[in-house]
Amino acid sequence: MDVAPGEPAEHLTQPRPVRGRRYCLITPCRDEAQFARRTLESIVHQSVRPELWVIVDDGSSDETPHILAEYARLHPWIRVMRRQDRGFRKLGGGVIDAFYEGFASLNPADFDYVCKLDLDLDLPPIYFERMIEQMEANPRLGTCSGKPYMELAGRLISEKCGDENSVGMIKFYRIEAFEQIGGFVRELMWDGIDGHRCRMLGWQAASTDEPDTRFVHLRPMGTSHKSWWTGRVRHGVGQYFMGTQPIYLLASATYRMTRPPYVVGGLAIIWGYFKSLFQRKPQYEDKEFIRFLRAYQWRCLLHGKPAATRWIDEQQSKQWKSTR
Repeated sequence: MDVAPGEPAEHLTQPRPVRGRRYCLITPCRDEAQFARRTLESIVHQSVRPELWVIVDDGSSDETPHILAEYARLHPWIRVMRRQDRGFRKLGGGVIDAFYEGFASLNPADFDYVCKLDLDLDLPPIYFERMIEQMEANPRLGTCSGKPYMELAGRLISEKCGDENSVGMIKFYRIEAFEQIGGFVRELMWDGIDGHRCRMLGWQAASTDEPDTRFVHLRPMGTSHKSWWTGRVRHGVGQYFMGTQPIYLLASATYRMTRPPYVVGGLAIIWGYFKSLFQRKPQYEDKEFIRFLRAYQWRCLLHGKPAATRWIDEQQSKQWKSTR
């Protein structure tokens, strides 16, 4: 049944999610008026709707607060929290600070899954139903996502994210796995560190490219602050912080040169990484994690990422402990 934009969807037949399928969304956002309605509508019309959606407005100065208030009035399962405007968009740790403000407002025991969701996405209507089905089919799957596509000249272009982790703009997590890895670090590359921490503990992390799980990323990856150049440089800085070794970074950046913005995007990543290296900036302090990461990266270089991921998932299976 079709529903007009902004119309309450409570009259649609949709049973309350049973135990095992209860999920909540947490959305940090700032100045997303351009895209917010498309994301809100795509969530309202999910085949399996969230029990709760906490949207943390991180000091928006555009029409975002008015749009959020409109939808919260129409849908009682949407809760909006407002943070004071600091005057600028704070990436990395700032995004996760806002996420955790929302996370602190709920009881994790009330949910089976939690998802960090950006407010610049357009999702297919059975997206979360498919995520839950993937979790149900594989009890070791700790986090998963679909694949982001960008709209370019009337066509959808894949952002070409690896299969070995869920993507940062929409991380769907089993609550148990999220708690075991210690959640997200409040630094750049929080969305890379989490997947490797999953593997360290025997969980699996994945993203799948299927018609029902492909979504539109309305703001292309790495362009949420100033420009794509700043975003790609930031990615290089984040890779350095995480502990990525230089040879792997060069291989990864070379691959990125084949995606828009062609060539220069990869060069920006290299610049950010080696600038941080030469300046001896601080890195992630977990030495065991960095050893694990680099061993995995070497195996990726020697055998390819799919084979390396399968091998390490098998090796780490003995570390997996489910408590629920």
